[in-house]
Amino acid sequence: MSGPVIDYHAVFQALPAAVALLTPDLMYADVNETFLALSGRTRGQLIGRYLFDVFPDNPNDPSATGMRNLQASLLRVVATAERDTMALQRYDVEDPERPGVWQERYWSPVNVPVPAPDGSVALLLHRVEEVTELIKARGSRSGSDRSQVLEAELYTRARELQEVNERLRQAHAREREVALHLQQAMLPAPRPLGHHRAAVRYRPAMGALNVCGDWYDLVDLPDAGRTAVAVGDVVGHGLAAAGVMGQLRSALSAVSHVAEGPAQALEVLGLYARSVDGAESTTAASVFIDWNSRTLTYSCAGHPPPALCHPDGSVTFLDRATDPPLGARPEHVSRPEARAGFAEGCVLVLYTDGLVERRREDIDTGLHRLAASLARHRTADADTLADSLLTDLIPPAGLTDDTALVVMRL
Repeated sequence: MSGPVIDYHAVFQALPAAVALLTPDLMYADVNETFLALSGRTRGQLIGRYLFDVFPDNPNDPSATGMRNLQASLLRVVATAERDTMALQRYDVEDPERPGVWQERYWSPVNVPVPAPDGSVALLLHRVEEVTELIKARGSRSGSDRSQVLEAELYTRARELQEVNERLRQAHAREREVALHLQQAMLPAPRPLGHHRAAVRYRPAMGALNVCGDWYDLVDLPDAGRTAVAVGDVVGHGLAAAGVMGQLRSALSAVSHVAEGPAQALEVLGLYARSVDGAESTTAASVFIDWNSRTLTYSCAGHPPPALCHPDGSVTFLDRATDPPLGARPEHVSRPEARAGFAEGCVLVLYTDGLVERRREDIDTGLHRLAASLARHRTADADTLADSLLTDLIPPAGLTDDTALVVMRL
């Protein structure tokens, strides 16, 4: 049985709440009539324009934080695809009839993601409720009025919460900066690997704390003609994860020099991880490249499989030696190992899950996306190929998890 045909655009325009639709880069896509009335703007002054070009902070108020708080909330929704209800905001608005005259305004905003079919954020629904009159009225009421006392208390608590949130934001930003410096210090600088061509990339997540869990490593082994390549991902974020990452990367790099192959290297790393707080459930992938026999020997500890792109554009995922993450088993068990041949012109790609995993999306979708991009750019040099993969695979809103990437032309 079919129901009535609903004109959702008419419903949107008739909503009693003030609602705007924004693109992920914060451009006005649509607004309803209530929003126009509340903002004192016309559709022509809004649609297609950048939000903060239309509504900047009051330049006469050096303590104004409305624009910064709103931008942080909207970008957080884009990055996480999760709803964000903001604390009460003071966000002054310029009088459209009197340029340079700013009106004191108070708002209660809610920002909601509108998903695209692939799970990414297609639009942002920005709903605002003005509470200016409510806030100002509290100053004119009798002090004995119980509701006025409660209202003033709520207002005070909301402002205090806003100040706490701002201090936390600043602290998180400082931690992010320190963590990024630590990341750069502990990850090896790219260096020549004999005559072989390799490119490495590290991209931090957008969030203040989502940084420093991933690593990469490339090293020529003592016996001529072999190179070890590895990537790993520590559970957790921030400075603690950065410290664990540094220990595990260094340990794997050292043991790879003496291990018979990647499985043994990951076995030793797994035993070591049991003694490192925060290393539980770390994932890693290791590939030993034998240039003389043209073979790849690989092993994965709970990590997405490396990708091997052949000259004809076909892509093989090295997934025949996958085992649980480091320290996941209560007792030591030998790890599996597998081999694959390669021809001149092949490309080997190791990466961490931030490159292919997306919220509410099957991992196979991300792997197919990687394979398609890799096939499309396979003839480029290693650096160009690495940059092209990041361009194709990083969402427009940015990464929600840090990402390490190694590209080697074989």
